[in-house]
Amino acid sequence: MMIELTSEVREALLAQAELAHPRECCGIMLGHGNRIAEIVATDNVHPAPETHFEIDPQALVDCHRAARGGGPEILGYYHSHPNGLARPSATDMSMAAPDGSIWAIIAAGRVSFWRIGDAGFEALPYETCGR
Repeated sequence: MMIELTSEVREALLAQAELAHPRECCGIMLGHGNRIAEIVATDNVHPAPETHFEIDPQALVDCHRAARGGGPEILGYYHSHPNGLARPSATDMSMAAPDGSIWAIIAAGRVSFWRIGDAGFEALPYETCGR
């Protein structure tokens, strides 16, 4: 599966990671099908945000409500690894629900995309496209 996103979304992901450094940024990716149209930056409410993330539950509820009301779908989630690699960590692997969500991980100026399923994380290719 090829993920599509605009260059604006990719730049916003990188900017969020830079802004949050040395803490992990996190948020929700919205769109339709395999196209990420926008991101919603959320507060990282984890007590140790330098090494972990937890999306603000109210932001997640708000995005689900908006989707039920005809807004874009929640395609997945993103977070950064301020001092790590742009791939799932052992913590990511142990904490992520195998629900088919798309995950973006931002580290060292790059973004990678993954799908989580019963067999774990699978790397996904992506391309940037127009609006």
